[in-house]
Amino acid sequence: MRAAEVLCAGVIVADHVCAPIPRLPNPGELILADDMLLTIGGCAANVAVDLAKMQVPSVIVGRVGNDPFGTIVRRMLEQYGIDTRGVCLSPKCATSQTMIINVVGQDRRFIHIFGANADFTVEDMRAFLTPHIKVLYLGGYLLLPGLDDDALAELFRNAQAAGTKVVLDVAVPGPADYLSRLRKVLPYVDVFLPNQDEAEVILGERDPVRQAERFRELGVGTAVITLGGDGAVLVSPRERYRVGVFPVPLVDGSGGGDAFDAGFIYGLLRGYDALGCLRVASALGASCVRAVGTTPGVFTEQECLEFLRQHELPVHKL
Repeated sequence: MRAAEVLCAGVIVADHVCAPIPRLPNPGELILADDMLLTIGGCAANVAVDLAKMQVPSVIVGRVGNDPFGTIVRRMLEQYGIDTRGVCLSPKCATSQTMIINVVGQDRRFIHIFGANADFTVEDMRAFLTPHIKVLYLGGYLLLPGLDDDALAELFRNAQAAGTKVVLDVAVPGPADYLSRLRKVLPYVDVFLPNQDEAEVILGERDPVRQAERFRELGVGTAVITLGGDGAVLVSPRERYRVGVFPVPLVDGSGGGDAFDAGFIYGLLRGYDALGCLRVASALGASCVRAVGTTPGVFTEQECLEFLRQHELPVHKL
């Protein structure tokens, strides 16, 4: 196993995903789907798998339950060559699970149990933040009740001081005062990757360019606002872009944002400029939505680089 370049921390989930069905069943009715998967899900797991496909080794840090789903998730991760020593067992909680229901022509529906993710703490990450780690990625922040914001800010600050880039993504469960928490950690974040809806809940601002500017004002190095099928906006100290998307058939949008994050991290590791990172991120995100599940459709490194040679991403400099 190659030494990990990335520490992927945060939410780990066992996903139950159905292929798109024509409609929701009525009470007592059975509707057949073409396929149903039990697969890896959650920000940390998805990004770790996507990076493995891009030939980037990682260590994953998070929590699962002492149950068959936890065993399955760990084994699936190990099949990709991911270091799972940071996956701890929760003594009280079951492995987090999500049922993802896809209906043709409609957005996804989710049924979720939070489970062992509630036990995840800053201390879980500390032991694995070694000098070999070039990027610390935390996914699902604001959804993880066990994270102490002051301790997290200290961890991020120490990581940056050691030369590690800090990449943060969030999950927003509903309206609340998230800004007071983010003020503590964002000054120590190199790349912040919320989607437009999450940023609106946090800031009360809908315009993605203004959202990115506000996060920059709060101390973020580079703010990237993802817009789903409308692309993304990036604002950094020297560059400002709005990009479109690569045209691909949409089968299942699950995991597209995590694949985007993995592509951006790949670009950082390979020394790409901001636009280069956006191109890889957009390609990997587009590849994800072509198949059912959060990771099966994601490009390998060779497939991604070949795709980028053959396709142009719409780019507008702001």
